[in-house]
Amino acid sequence: MMTRFRRIAFASLAAPLALGLALSLTACESDTTADGEVPEGAAIAAIPAPEGQQWADMVQVTDYDGYLLGNPDAPIKLVEYGSLTCGACANFTQQAAETLKEKYVSSGVVSYELRNQVHNGIDLVMARLVRCGQKESFHPLSDQLWLNHQQVLASAQANPQALEASMSLPEDQRFVAVGEATGLYDFFAARGLSRDQARACLADAESVKAIGERSDQQSRELNVTSTPSFFVNGRNIGNQSWASLEPILQRAGAR
Repeated sequence: MMTRFRRIAFASLAAPLALGLALSLTACESDTTADGEVPEGAAIAAIPAPEGQQWADMVQVTDYDGYLLGNPDAPIKLVEYGSLTCGACANFTQQAAETLKEKYVSSGVVSYELRNQVHNGIDLVMARLVRCGQKESFHPLSDQLWLNHQQVLASAQANPQALEASMSLPEDQRFVAVGEATGLYDFFAARGLSRDQARACLADAESVKAIGERSDQQSRELNVTSTPSFFVNGRNIGNQSWASLEPILQRAGAR
């Protein structure tokens, strides 16, 4: 059964996005209609990384504003749509991150691209902050939010009066104020992103809103209605846990 934090709705934060939160270890939002099974393939041998490099350290920003980790020409391309405030996404990361990256991405056989599906205003602010440093920090910072999921969301909801007060501020101050009210500056500062860097990123309101707009557009175009949702080689396989996703990758040839 889905359990929810007390909902905080401030629609003016980033219309049409509401500032609401949910904690769930089942899929967040509604079910996705998947395209079907991934075809079975022969086992694929490991692909060496360029000399002096490791696939798991290589990151590229894609045309979808996703962050692709690993071999950009990997024969098996895994894409996740995840929400940084989604408990099911946190659960997936807690179960999958180490094995996915160390076994599959490091082999060069699987690339892993993470794209944000934004569910609420705090989610939107988080999505901007994980983009605030070098591109190589996107995955580690996203993982940190999910690995500390309950702590982060509890802190984010600890000061609803300050969140409400941020609604009356101009756009170039509004997201900055949300970062302060939610305790996110301290969280990110402890992980290498200074408060000044974070505030500068959130002061760029257009860049923040663009993340939400891309999320809405891609979700409509690709029929992504819940998180975490996955694509393998362009095929929408919908919601998956690590227990169900790993066999799909193996079936496709990542053995």
